[in-house]
Amino acid sequence: MTISSSLNAGVAGLQSNATRLASISDNIANSSTYGYKRVSTDFESMVISSSGGSYSAGGVRATNTRLVDEGGSLVSTSNPTDLAVRGGGLLPVARASELGVENGESQMLLTTTGSFRTDADGYLVSQSGLVLMGWPALGNGTIPTYPRDTSDGLEPIQVNTNQFSGEPTTSMTLGVNLPATRTEAGETGGSESLSIEYFDNLGTSESIGVAFTPTVPASGSSNEWTMTLTDDAQGGAVIGEYVLTFDDGRSSGGTLSSISTTSGGSYDPASGAVIVNVDGGPIEINIGRIGQSDGLTQLSDSFAPVSISKDGSSVGNMTSVEVDANGLVHAFFDTGITRTIYQIPLVDLPNPNGMVALDQQTFMPSPDSGSYFLWDAGDGPTGDIVAYAREESATDVAGELTDMIQTQRAYSSNAKVIQTVDEMLQETTNIKR
Repeated sequence: MTISSSLNAGVAGLQSNATRLASISDNIANSSTYGYKRVSTDFESMVISSSGGSYSAGGVRATNTRLVDEGGSLVSTSNPTDLAVRGGGLLPVARASELGVENGESQMLLTTTGSFRTDADGYLVSQSGLVLMGWPALGNGTIPTYPRDTSDGLEPIQVNTNQFSGEPTTSMTLGVNLPATRTEAGETGGSESLSIEYFDNLGTSESIGVAFTPTVPASGSSNEWTMTLTDDAQGGAVIGEYVLTFDDGRSSGGTLSSISTTSGGSYDPASGAVIVNVDGGPIEINIGRIGQSDGLTQLSDSFAPVSISKDGSSVGNMTSVEVDANGLVHAFFDTGITRTIYQIPLVDLPNPNGMVALDQQTFMPSPDSGSYFLWDAGDGPTGDIVAYAREESATDVAGELTDMIQTQRAYSSNAKVIQTVDEMLQETTNIKR
């Protein structure tokens, strides 16, 4: 009977519009929630009459969809570990409550923004109890190869703010001018020396002694010096000796013309460097290329260490951490060095709207979302990671209020249908008095 189906259709209309009002109220309630993804309610008509049969009102059915692929605008903050994703991809996180439970690896959840700060154990945790996940770097700051189709390589990011770090010296450059007059006949032949500090593998300060001894000829000028390198950590042992000959021509006067090796690593003319072994390992010392004034020179009558530089540093304290656009977590030390300690990937899925929505603005991959893949931020379909930023709610309050007016009118109309059907049924019962 069509009048009965009208009643059922009206009831379905009330239920569907009540469902839409629930999603609207949820969106408005979270209009100030960082990273909130709004819920969209769609209506589907229901047709239940058979082919060729009499018409029967089927009504309507409401379906809700969490629009994970719709992002809110980004706002700046003052915390370097406030992170937001600009573009595609989601940040991997886990519940901090799982860290202290020995039940295997933490379940990877996904989010698009978070305010992370170090807890008592040094983990980067949000106020809602989510710990940031990433790939740990090796001791030299490089990120090894990890599987990209699984979360097995991810670990909770732990920043030890009381951590010490030192960088051993592996290379140095000598920019020294030797006096040309000291290689002329009649000179005394005294040597010139200097001491260069370097840092060993434990961050301890050591030094390399460099002595330049001129070759004094019987007549004229030899333009030749003997460079002797000694290591203070080995009790002053000689680690390299080289005979340096300088050019006195018009076009390249004062530059190196030849280098012969007496002991130590051989001279590389392409890079202008020699490699010597100190107590902690090899150090590359750049003394300049043949015919170039980028290292040792022999000019005029003065000994002048013009430019001496080296890498490495003494032991220092970690002062802060920051995340760059590619997801690399950098630790800064008070000695001026920077070290990469983690990399945060971005997770991409074919259908992000098919994920299971959980509380705390997190999502979990599901069969409907498809298989996920872990990308380097800024690579493939993913965007980049913005530090000092949070993502605002995706709710448009003005649009939600407009939808609320439409829903209210639709609900009232369906209620009117039920009231009308009730009056018609009352008239039908009144036929028999």
